[in-house]
Amino acid sequence: MMPLSEQYPIFVTCPKGLQYILENELKSLGVERTKATPSGVSADVDKLTMYRILLWSRIANRVILELGSKKIDQADDVYSLAKSIDWSSHFSQESTFAVEFLGTNETINHTSFGALKVKDAIVDQFREINGVRPSVNREQPDIRISAHLYRDKLTLGLDLSGESMHRRGYRQQTGLAPLKENLAAGLLILAGWHVRFDAAASFLDPMCGSGTLLIEAAMIALNKAPLLDRLNWGFDAWLQHDKRAWSVIQQAAVDKFEQGKAAFKRRIVGFDADAKVVQRAWDNIRRSGLEAYIHVEKLPLESFVLFDKLQSGLILTNPPYGARLGEVDALKSLYQLLGRHFEQSLLGWQAGIFTGNESLGRSVGWRSYKQYKLLNGPIESQLLLFDLKPENRFKEAWQTPEQKLSDPGFWRIFHAERAQMFQNRLLKNKRTIGKWAQKNKIECLRLYDADMPEFSLAIDIYTEHETGQVWFHVQEYAAPKSVDKASSLERLREALAVLVDFGAKEYSLKPEHIALKRREMQKGSSQYEKQDRSGDVFVVQERHARFLVNLRDYLDTGLFLDHRPMRQWVFEHAKGKRFLNLFCYTASVSVHAGLGGAVSSLSVDMSKTYLAWAKDNFELNGLNTAQHKLLQQDCLEWLKQAVSDHSSGRNGQYDLIFLDPPSFSNSKRMQGVLDIQRDHAELIDNAMKLLASGGTLVFSNNLRKFRLDEVLSERYQIKNISQYSIDKDFERNSGIHQCWLIER
Repeated sequence: MMPLSEQYPIFVTCPKGLQYILENELKSLGVERTKATPSGVSADVDKLTMYRILLWSRIANRVILELGSKKIDQADDVYSLAKSIDWSSHFSQESTFAVEFLGTNETINHTSFGALKVKDAIVDQFREINGVRPSVNREQPDIRISAHLYRDKLTLGLDLSGESMHRRGYRQQTGLAPLKENLAAGLLILAGWHVRFDAAASFLDPMCGSGTLLIEAAMIALNKAPLLDRLNWGFDAWLQHDKRAWSVIQQAAVDKFEQGKAAFKRRIVGFDADAKVVQRAWDNIRRSGLEAYIHVEKLPLESFVLFDKLQSGLILTNPPYGARLGEVDALKSLYQLLGRHFEQSLLGWQAGIFTGNESLGRSVGWRSYKQYKLLNGPIESQLLLFDLKPENRFKEAWQTPEQKLSDPGFWRIFHAERAQMFQNRLLKNKRTIGKWAQKNKIECLRLYDADMPEFSLAIDIYTEHETGQVWFHVQEYAAPKSVDKASSLERLREALAVLVDFGAKEYSLKPEHIALKRREMQKGSSQYEKQDRSGDVFVVQERHARFLVNLRDYLDTGLFLDHRPMRQWVFEHAKGKRFLNLFCYTASVSVHAGLGGAVSSLSVDMSKTYLAWAKDNFELNGLNTAQHKLLQQDCLEWLKQAVSDHSSGRNGQYDLIFLDPPSFSNSKRMQGVLDIQRDHAELIDNAMKLLASGGTLVFSNNLRKFRLDEVLSERYQIKNISQYSIDKDFERNSGIHQCWLIER
C-alpha cells in the first residue's frame, strides 16, 4: 500500500459552465494547485484529499485517477498506451471491468473500436502475467476504466466514482424536467446559499417539482456530505484502496452532519401546483433522510402566500420554459406573476431564476445583478440573480442592454478621444468615398467597414429616391468570444452616439433612421426569417434601376451593395440574351438584365418572401413578369431537373447565367445540404450544361476561404474578375466576395 502522502494525478469532471465553481470547491477541500478546463478540473492530490473530494464534492460528476497519456497517430498507439500501464497493480483478474471510451479522431473514428483496443491490451497483459484474464461486465463492473481522446491525445485512468456522483441516491422519481443534483447544487452555490446568508435565513422554491433544489439546499445548510449515503464506489475493488483512511473520512463527515443538525435554524420550504409532483418530492425527501428539515405542500403560484415565520433568505426556482412558441407565450404570464410576488411578498430577499428561455426570464420584470450561462443537459440555460429591493423593480418588462440599443437615449459617449477618432474617420471617408459616389451617381454605398479595430461595424448609406432622406444601415460584426461583452456593448453605444451627431450634421439624418443589425452565424432557414416588423420600406435608385429596401425587418436589406459592379456588368451584357438567375434573392440582378434588354429571364429562389419582393421590384421597373419569370424552388433540385429536361429536349438553354449561391445552407426547404466549397464544381458543371454556345456563366460567392476547384480550368475558360467586381467603397473589405466569368 502506498503512503497516504503519495500524490495522485486526478481529473474531476463536472457539468459545463461549473468548472470554476468546482475549482473553488476543490480548493476548499484541501487541493492546492488546480487547472480548470471546460469539462472539469485537474489536480495532484494525496489519498485522503482524493477520498474527501469523492465524498464531499457537490459539483463533480466523476473523479478519474489518471494513469497515462499519449498522442494517438494510429490504432496501435491506443493498444501500446494501455499495455504500458501496470493494471495488475490496480485490480486483480477476479474483478470485472468495463472501458468507457470518449472522443474520436481520424484514426479512432468510433468509440467502440477505441474501447476494444484498450480492453484487448488489458486482457493480453493479464494473460501474459498469469495466464488468466479478467472478465468484462458492461452493466455493473467492479472497475471502470476511463479513456478520453481529445485533440489526438488519449488519457487513460480509473473512474473511482462508480456511477456518476450527481446521483446521490435519494431521487428515484422526478418531474417532467428534472435538474441533476450537482447542477442544482451549483445553482445554489452561484446564488451564495453556502456563504451569503445568516444561520436563520430561509430557502424557498415556489415551483419545486421533485424537490431537488430543496434537498440540495438542506444538505448544504446541514453540512451533509452529498455522497454520505452511497454504499458502492468505483474504488471498492481498487487494490490501492485504503479502507482505514476511507473510514476516517466517512466518520468525519458523519460528525459534521450531526453538528449541522444540532445547529440547524433555517426553514426550507417548497410549493408546487401538481399534487402528484408534490408526492414525488416527499418521497425523494424521505429517501434523503431530511424530512425533518424540509416542508413541501401543494400550492399553485397564483395562491402563493409567505409563511409568517419565514425569515428572508433565498428564493431559487426552475420554472417551466416551454419548447414551442405557443407555450412560451402562455408562460410569460407565469413569469410576470412570479415577478409580482417578488414585489408584494419577498422584498429584502435574494432571488434566482434558472430558465432555458432568456426572454421569459426578462418577463419577471426585475433588474438582475448577475447572469450565468449554463447547460441543463443539452439545453442552453441561464441563471438570473436578483436583489429584491424596490429600486431594482421594472414597472415595465425588463429589457436587456441589447434590447435597449434601439433607443437613442441609451447611446452615449464614454471616451471622448476615442469617439473623436471615430468621427474623424467618418468625415475622411465621406470626403473620399462621398465624392466618388456623387460623381458616379451612387445613392447607396458603404461609408465605413471596420476601419478601426475599436469599432467593428459596417455602415451603409441608403438614400430614399423620392424624398432624398438618408438612412444609416449599421451592422455590428460578431466579436470573438475573447472580447469582453460589456466593453463591446459600450463601444457600440458610443459608435451609435457618434453616428447620430455625424449624421445630423452631414446628412440631416434623423436618429430613427439608424437601423442596427447584430450579425451572427446564420443556420438553416434563419436568413429568411423576419428580424422585426417595422414595415419601413422605401425606394432607392441604382443607375438605371430602382429597388425596394427594408433596413429593419430582415437580416439583409434586399440589395447587396457589394454586387453593384456585377449588376452593371449584367446590364451591359444582357441585350438580346436569355438570362438565368439562380439563388436570385430579390432578383436585383434580373432587374438589371431586363433593363439591359434581355429577351427573357428566369429567377429561381426557394423563399416566397424574397420572390414576392422580387415581383415588386419588377413592377417598380416596368418589367413584364410574363417575359421575366419568377420561380419558387430549391435551386439545386431545379438545376438537376433542368439539365435532365434539356438532355431530353424539353428545356432550352440560356445565354447568360448568374450563379451566386450561399456559402452553406441546410434549410428545411431544401432537399439536401449545400456546402459551396464541396459542391461548387458539380453546381457549375450542371449550370454549364444549360449555357448556350458563346454564352457566359457569372459565378460568385462570399466564402472567405473559397478556392475554385482546379479541375474546372481543364474544362472551361475561366477568368477571375474579383478585382473588377469590387467598387471603391468596398476596397477595405475586398474579400467580401469572389467572382469569375466562365465560358466553354
